[in-house]
Amino acid sequence: MGRKTSKGKEKRLQQREEALQIAAAKAVVDKANAQEDPLAPFPAFRNFNKNGVEATLSCVKSENIDNDTWNWIFNLLECNMKPLYNSCSWGWNEKVKKEELTDERALYLVARDKEGKALAFSHFRFDLDYGVEVLYCYELQLEAAVRRKGLGKFMMQVLELMGFSAKMKKVVLTVLKHNPDAMNFFTALRYSLDETSPEDNLYEEFPYVILSKPNKKLLSSV
Repeated sequence: MGRKTSKGKEKRLQQREEALQIAAAKAVVDKANAQEDPLAPFPAFRNFNKNGVEATLSCVKSENIDNDTWNWIFNLLECNMKPLYNSCSWGWNEKVKKEELTDERALYLVARDKEGKALAFSHFRFDLDYGVEVLYCYELQLEAAVRRKGLGKFMMQVLELMGFSAKMKKVVLTVLKHNPDAMNFFTALRYSLDETSPEDNLYEEFPYVILSKPNKKLLSSV
């Protein structure tokens, strides 16, 4: 009977190491998701006042969102994104989108004015993406009246603060290629093409790209 090769041993060790890395990453994500309010440690970032827009931010789990806010979220998303979805291979599927938005893992950063009127929201999650712990920004949607006034940029900075403080390795998001305003917005915030972004080939063209921003403090400590 032949001797076991060192190559087989190396493969088993590599698999074990990968399993341990994934388990450690999952533990970080689980800890982030166990927070009752990820924004609580940062009271100074609950308020925005610039360019004539005053807003108060709150972080809410999907299970705690009231019906009026849900209706506003659905309507704003549909108004802003349905034409873009329908103009590419994705198409608009209301049922699928509602299931995504109401997933039990979903978290929401919501901006309201002093009267309590909702102005903007971000749907995000702490999650594992290809085995890497990330804050994934699914949506950033603003009412037309508060766009280009700094609120969207501020909300992204708050997401980064919550994500990086929770030891997520990066903030990740998906952008449609035929949405130049969004592409320019995130590029200006120093988001760049992520290594997981799909590449067009002879058989398939993708209507989107995946962008990300790394947690530089976490990377510098490695």
